[in-house]
This record gives sequence, structure tokens and C-alpha cells, in this order.
Amino acid sequence: MAIKFTDSDVKSIIASGEPVVIDFWATWCGPCMRMAPVIDELAEKYDGRVHIGKYNIEEETELSDEYRIMSIPTILFFKNGQQIRDLRLAGSQSKAKLEENIEALLAL
Repeated sequence: MAIKFTDSDVKSIIASGEPVVIDFWATWCGPCMRMAPVIDELAEKYDGRVHIGKYNIEEETELSDEYRIMSIPTILFFKNGQQIRDLRLAGSQSKAKLEENIEALLAL
């Protein structure tokens, strides 16, 4: 199951330096809801290697403001406390594309 990131914990998780994948979403977003099971599946697959979770932009705002999330779903990738800009994804994505980016993140 994917982590539920909140403003109170997400920055410390990113700062840990471990690989982090954040799915910015909202309940009213159809593509977000369709991707939710894929995010959960990948969170289970990469458990112990990558922190994979969801950040609800309706409930939380600090991180979405900081990273200028203008459309959802948007998926950001972090390692060593820094965003990996080359891996940023916007819009609905296939499981294969997400896995490709997670593997690239792990290879860094």
C-alpha cells in the first residue's frame, strides 16, 4: 500500500536521502483515481527500496506549492534529498513507464 504523504512528514522522508516517489493527486481527478491501484502495486513491489506514496493536494498544500504542481496527476522522484528533474511525469502514465522511472531512480 502506498504511503500517505502529509506536509508534516514528507520533507523529512525526502531529506532521508532514500529514493522517494510522490504521486500528487485529488479525489476529483479521474486519471488520478485510475492510477491509484498501480501506485499501490508499485509501492508493494518496491517496498524496502523506495518510498512510494500519494500526496493529496486537497488536504495538503506546502509541497505542491513548493514544486509548482499545476496539473495532476504529477509524479516527482527524489534521491539524496533532491528532486530528479529528468524523471518528472505529468498526466496519466502506464505501469511500465512508472517502473522504468523507478528503476532509473534506483540506478542513480
